[in-house]
Amino acid sequence: MRIDLHTHSNASDGTQSPAGVVSSAAESGLDVVALTDHDTTAGWAEAAEAAAQEGIALVRGIEVSCNYEGISIHLLGYLQDPAAPGLLEELERSRESRETRAQSIVERLSRVVPLTWDDVLKQVEPGATVGRPHIADAMVAKKIVASRKVAFSDYLFDGSPFYESHYSPDPVTAVRLVRQAGGVAVMAHPFASARGIVVKDAVIEAMAAEGMAGLEVYHRDHSADEAQHGLDLAASLDLFVTGSSDYHGEGKPNLLGENTTDPVVLQQIEALAHGVKVLRP
Repeated sequence: MRIDLHTHSNASDGTQSPAGVVSSAAESGLDVVALTDHDTTAGWAEAAEAAAQEGIALVRGIEVSCNYEGISIHLLGYLQDPAAPGLLEELERSRESRETRAQSIVERLSRVVPLTWDDVLKQVEPGATVGRPHIADAMVAKKIVASRKVAFSDYLFDGSPFYESHYSPDPVTAVRLVRQAGGVAVMAHPFASARGIVVKDAVIEAMAAEGMAGLEVYHRDHSADEAQHGLDLAASLDLFVTGSSDYHGEGKPNLLGENTTDPVVLQQIEALAHGVKVLRP
């Protein structure tokens, strides 16, 4: 059984529709796929319908953007109740902050390149979480840059003159909210130093103490040494490990199923969750 527990659609910063992600997952030979868009469950219904048509199992999830002392942390939540008030309110606060932040970035960019907020909104699907990738796509559409990659390397990188931060919950709070919503919390790509500064193990230990259940160890942004550290830390904290693609469609080179999760781990996730169920054909 091939299981990929980390993908994104255009409900956040992926380039395919939720149905498109599910269809591509089936075509790539996956048996189970999780849709984990940033700070939103807007793609769940469409993905569920597509999964039934494609004959593939769907794990409904989310990726919560967190922050610890200025360091970005991503927390995957699986099978949570999407209507649980605590998590719902926190996600709405994050989305509102993201939109305000994106508007500020565009306002700064507009002083040096021909870009407007309306240009960006044309790249955002209804209900999607607005983010820097949408700004990048608008810049590509306006022929300001050739690709998302160039937009980020030249204009949208952390610390650029156009950069602005946005509100994110601390990771321990996010773990608690995911659990209260009946979900299972797993830290995404925790040691990916190529992405930027990563948190110390003590932060991960605090997240585990709050009830985080696993670490995403097998990920393309982990070196061999980082993956081994993840295995060692997971063993010491009694956490399970997952492997995933972090697929974004054409937005990133990540390929569906390039890393996968053991079926035993999926069984553990299902046993711990009490929000929603895995949808099986």
